[in-house]
Amino acid sequence: MRITVVEGDITTQDVDAVVNAANRGMRGGRGVDGAIHAAGGPEVLEDCIRRFPHGLATGAAGWTTAGRLPARWVIHVVGPNYGAGERDRSLLTSCYSGALAVADELGARSVAFPLVSAGVYAWPRDDAIRAAIDTLRSTPTEVDEARLVAFGRSAHDQIAAALAG
Repeated sequence: MRITVVEGDITTQDVDAVVNAANRGMRGGRGVDGAIHAAGGPEVLEDCIRRFPHGLATGAAGWTTAGRLPARWVIHVVGPNYGAGERDRSLLTSCYSGALAVADELGARSVAFPLVSAGVYAWPRDDAIRAAIDTLRSTPTEVDEARLVAFGRSAHDQIAAALAG
């Protein structure tokens, strides 16, 4: 699998699936979650309610339609909230491995990932980058491209340096 990094908006990525850093309730929220729900339209929320009536556990992954997004699917993952004391790194890495497993079930070959938990959930960015890259590199998958979508130049440059190093 090829791991790439781009700076930009995850909702505009032309890939088979985009990964949403969701909350346990699966009803939309702030950050990446809010952006994906807003851009995907009501179809994403309707599918979340239908497929996940009780939400998802931290560290888990599941999929819905992508609604109006250019992608075909949204793979929702629930990262740990570092700022609220959820600091089990295995829950963070399971978001990436779980998303790849869901992508394989769907037949998705290109997947765009945010830095899970590194925004409003306050996971330290350096460790969030390392967790993402290490897990993506070590997880067996049929996905051809895992695209890390950086929000801002600083995040892009940090991810690019970690990929090169």
